[in-house]
Amino acid sequence: MSDDPGNPPRPPRRKRYAGTHPRRFDQRYKELSPEKYPELVEHVRQAGRTPAGTHVPIMVAEVMQALAPAPGDVAADCTLGYGGHAEGFLKRVLPGGRLIGFDVDAEHLERTAQRLEGFGEAFKAVRGNFAGLGKALAAEGLDGFDVIFADLGVSSMQVDDPRRGFSYKHEGPLDMRMDGRLARSAADMAASLSREELSQALRELGDEEDHQAIAAEIVRVRRERPIRTTGELVDAVFRAKKLNRRRWREQTEEGLHPAARTFQAMRILVNDELGSLRQLLRLAPYCLRAGGRIGVLSFHSGEDRLVKQAFREGLRNGDYAQAADEVVRPTAGEVHSNPRSSSAKLRWARK
Repeated sequence: MSDDPGNPPRPPRRKRYAGTHPRRFDQRYKELSPEKYPELVEHVRQAGRTPAGTHVPIMVAEVMQALAPAPGDVAADCTLGYGGHAEGFLKRVLPGGRLIGFDVDAEHLERTAQRLEGFGEAFKAVRGNFAGLGKALAAEGLDGFDVIFADLGVSSMQVDDPRRGFSYKHEGPLDMRMDGRLARSAADMAASLSREELSQALRELGDEEDHQAIAAEIVRVRRERPIRTTGELVDAVFRAKKLNRRRWREQTEEGLHPAARTFQAMRILVNDELGSLRQLLRLAPYCLRAGGRIGVLSFHSGEDRLVKQAFREGLRNGDYAQAADEVVRPTAGEVHSNPRSSSAKLRWARK
């Protein structure tokens, strides 16, 4: 038929999947193309879920109110992600302002840069983390930022993609690297850290009560075989907690997954997230113009503690003129529509 000029070839058919609601990440073609299927995406959001391959920005209104971006301001989004907060900043700093967005994830940085290309020269994407703030100022010939913002939560685009190995909900390689240039994955950490180091990481980075038992089980398992997948790590956690996967799933309708804290700790460890945060908090006062504002969204007690201490110390030594008296939390309505926002805490300070 394709050789007949009166019957041009048909376009290839979309691959069909079993059932009406694909469960695998790579099969959710409509959610992965939000620009083509906005109605479905909105339906997923109304159900309190995050469409596959996207990220719902948290506390956007509260962030904008606290940091007060205005026309002509120069802003830095240190964790660009899907660009939800960046888009909010750009709409407020124009005309005359600009935003530099940082992210270590090359794949998502390119995708978000394309999504925000309509803002033209007002937006620039940079692959790097917080340590690049000073270099970016020099490269752009700027004397400082008016706004610095960092959202420390892992992106839903990373969590939901089984290839990245961030989630205890999806079977995949035990990777967890936000930056593919990092040398060691979570599997490497599980294979090389001592029992004491694993226990300390689970306690300090995950607030895990059963840190000793889980560390001991990881060490026991790796003597027999490497822990290479997310499922194998989840199994180790369940054994350490003396839980049965199926029974726990049947008896529990909601609440924290037994492996959630372990995965959080491993992710923070692999990406040295607290080290990057300390660097940001050290650099920020020197990268802000007079009157400039910094805001940090944290999701873990250790992160929030570092931010709180840095802002308090900045007030004492004169780096900051003002800081939030109380932590700002998401509204009940936002938590209902986006459950991943429930642990978010916003703190801010002004130079």
